[in-house]
Formats: sequence, structure tokens, C-alpha cells
Amino acid sequence: MIEVSQLTKTYGAITALDAVEFRIERGDIVGLLGPNGAGKTTLIKIMTGYLHPDAGTVRIGDIDVMDDPLAIQTRIGYLPENAPLYPELTVQGYLLLMADLHRMERDRHVDAVLEATEATGLTDRLTQKIGTLSKGYRQRVGIAQAIMHKPDLLIFDEPSVGLDPTQIIEIRSLIRSLAEHSTIIFSTHILAEVEALCDRVLILLNGKLRSNAQLDELQGATDVVLVLDRDESDLKPILARHPAIGEVHRLPGTNGQARYRITADDAQEVSPLVYQTAAKAGWAVRELYCETASLESTFNDLALRN
Repeated sequence: MIEVSQLTKTYGAITALDAVEFRIERGDIVGLLGPNGAGKTTLIKIMTGYLHPDAGTVRIGDIDVMDDPLAIQTRIGYLPENAPLYPELTVQGYLLLMADLHRMERDRHVDAVLEATEATGLTDRLTQKIGTLSKGYRQRVGIAQAIMHKPDLLIFDEPSVGLDPTQIIEIRSLIRSLAEHSTIIFSTHILAEVEALCDRVLILLNGKLRSNAQLDELQGATDVVLVLDRDESDLKPILARHPAIGEVHRLPGTNGQARYRITADDAQEVSPLVYQTAAKAGWAVRELYCETASLESTFNDLALRN
């Protein structure tokens, strides 16, 4: 289990993380989603003990990362965005070096290399120099070094960056197979990657955690979309009078129109109520329909509110 509490980190006047809090249970595949500069890499560096926060704590199991980062690092497999590979070494030579750096028992080194390369599809590349491998296979080598000491937690930073479509599919399949034995957190700015892999999604925007939910919760909600000829300043307070209506969010409109997304427990039931309210208030309704939210629409709504 991972528990992050009030995690804050600043760089001068820039707040990279702002009181971030969440819990992750064992066995989850968690996507850390956000645009470039959202704070994802800063969060990962703190969780792995490579960076100290200004405030807050990270606990992995019963250990506080800041109290004993070396102990935590023996329980984590980490693949940074640009894996520190040595192009002049063979795959086997590099992984034997990593086994030594992981402080594994020496009589386990060869077995650990064979197990990691079998899991990552590198068995036939053991004697090949890393510098001659494709980007996809180099990424596999990075994953192999992350799993060879059998960690409880795997953290991948942008694992599919720079890969072609075939390589992306292969890496996703590999990550799914690794989830049978480890909790996995991976950062990405690619929505399709989260939808393809994750149980839970953390959305970071400008250093703030804006959402922490199961993937199906973010995808499955049905909302009411209302489009008016123009913006109505009294729309939100008027709609807020109805208990069945949840939040009202302004969306980008076109041709001067005003577009709103209205949340509700039962969008089909609330839709007529929204229309009646609009007619009574004299609003010029252009469109009114129900729309099932996607991860993309949820992310865009959060970004607009942010």
C-alpha cells in the first residue's frame, strides 16, 4: 500500500506539487495523467527517494521514503523517461551490472538476468550490444532492470515515449503481464495509454491532484449538455436551485454560443427539467442532449476548470 500525504515541492516561485494526497492499494495499475509540466516527474522522483519534498510524506508499506530512501529503493523498480543504458554493453552485461547495483546475492545474478529477460522477451538478445537495439528493445532492457529484483512496486515514467505503434502495443502487453506480481504506477500524457492499461487514474494539473478515481468512474458518467445562443450570467445560480442537478461547467463554444456540461445522478431524468428551466428563464436553447463522458472529456473539463 502507498500513502502520499500533503506532498508539496516548489522551485523558486514555481509550485511543482501542491499538497498532493492519495492512496494506492496493492495490485493496482495506476495511471498518473497530466500535460507536460504538470508535476508528474517531480512526484515520481519524490516517491522513489531521489528528490526531497518541501513538505508532506510518502509511505510505501510501513516505511517513510524520506526516513529510509535506500530501503525503499530495494522495494521499487524504476524506469525513468530516459533509461540510463550503456550502449557499449551487451544486454546480459548490463543486467549483471544492475544485479550488482541492486545488491542481489551473487549466486542469484545469472538466474535473475534469465528470468527478467524471459519476462521481457529479450532471451535472444542477451549477447547483443544495447547500442544496436531498436528503441522498443532498449525500453524492454530498461523494464528488465526494473523487475529483476522482484520489487513490490514498479514506477514507469512515460514508458512508451518515442515508440512506434507496434512497439507501444508490445510494451502495454508487457506492463499488463507484470501487474500479476506488482503494483504499477506509470506517468503519461497519452489518454489512450491510460484507457488501455489502468484500473485507477490520478490527474495532475499545475501541481494539484484534480482527480483520483477508478477508470470506469471517469468514463461511465452520463451528463446533460446544454447549448445556448449566448452566455447567461444567471444560469448557474438558477440551475443550482434544483437538488437533482449537480455541477455546471462552462465548455468552449463556437460562433458565440455558450456550451455547458451539467452533471446529475440521472441525466435522462434531469434533461427535461433543464429544458423547462431554460424555457421559463427565457434562454435561447440551441441544443440539449445527454452525453456519456469519456476520459478525454473528463480531462478537458478538469483542465478548463483549472
